Amino acid sequence: MSEKENNRENNQKKFDLQDRLIDYAVRIIKVAEQLPETKAGKHISSQILKSGTSPAPNYGEAQSAESRADFIHKLKIALKELRETEVWLKIIVKAKLIQPSSKLSPLLKETDELISILFKSIDTAKKKNER
Repeated sequence: MSEKENNRENNQKKFDLQDRLIDYAVRIIKVAEQLPETKAGKHISSQILKSGTSPAPNYGEAQSAESRADFIHKLKIALKELRETEVWLKIIVKAKLIQPSSKLSPLLKETDELISILFKSIDTAKKKNER
């Protein structure tokens, strides 16, 4: 594969992840909209909206980072927000705030996959930084 083709493929993967994180944020918005209008529902809705919509713009910022260290830092923020969102989703399931809670299984799976992708990306960037 030529360097140009390799760069095109890498750029496509970046945009695919960006699109995936945007789709994830939209799904989180829809979950927040389904939460009950109770004190707990409103609190969790606010929290999950903040953490669940944050990874997409943080990833976008990472794409124009000023240095590899800045890139890693922004990815770490996105990862931290995904982990927080995962906890909020688990709280929603345990508290049975959305029924059936199995409706959240695909979103929990996507959260786990995105966490794995960002973790691996951070690890790869750190290794490149050490060279």
